[in-house]
Formats: sequence, C-alpha cells, structure tokens
Amino acid sequence: MRIIEAVQYQGFWGSFGDLIWWFLWAFVFFTYLMALFAVIGDLFRDHKLSGWWKAVWIIFLIFVPFLTLLVYLIARGKGMSERGAAQAREYQAAQDSYIKSVAGASPSEEIAKAKSLLDSGAITQAEFDSIKTKALS
Repeated sequence: MRIIEAVQYQGFWGSFGDLIWWFLWAFVFFTYLMALFAVIGDLFRDHKLSGWWKAVWIIFLIFVPFLTLLVYLIARGKGMSERGAAQAREYQAAQDSYIKSVAGASPSEEIAKAKSLLDSGAITQAEFDSIKTKALS
C-alpha cells in the first residue's frame, strides 16, 4: 500500500484558481508600481519641498515601500493632485499656443489677405471666391 501518491504536473498555473490568483497578484503589483512612479514623479515635481526631504522620502520608499507609499498618499495626496492639475494646465496652454501658431489665420484674416491679393492683381476673382468659400467652410 502506498502512502504518498505521485502528484501529476498540471502545467504552469496548475488550475483555474491558480490562474485567477496569478492575475490578481499581477494586477496588485502593476497597481503598486503605478502608484510608486506617481509618487516619485510628484516628489520631483514639487518645488516647495527641499532636496533633503525628497531624499528622506526616497530612502523610506526604498526600505519601507508599501507603508511609505500609503503615508505619502494620505499626507500629500491633495497637493499631489493640485500639482498634477497645474502641470496638465501648462501642457494644455502650450499645446493650444502651438496649435494656434501652426493653424494659421482666422477666416476673416484669410479673406482679408485674399482681398489684398485680388486688389493687387495677384489672383483672379475666381481664385478669390474659392479662397473665400474655403475660409468660410
């Protein structure tokens, strides 16, 4: 009579339950990494915090990562969101100014330029009309 029976190899995950646990832990780890990188990014975005305090936060993030991450999110979460919103506004303003510089003139300015070209004889009346309809559409 055998007391110990051989365990059959069931593959990498073994069973459906093992698969679910693996995905759960992968999700938790990915979420932890995202929060960690958000905190590190916020540390270096904060210009009011001195370099020494930033170093202290980083050291604690290295040696006691999970607890430090929770303490940082609780203690500095509001400022973290404010700095993120301010940076988003800066990016939006820079993008808007770039789009305005690349997009060209407003329709009325385009029509005025076309009218001056028509008056100088550089374009014909048909070309002026096509430019006017493009600007107004």
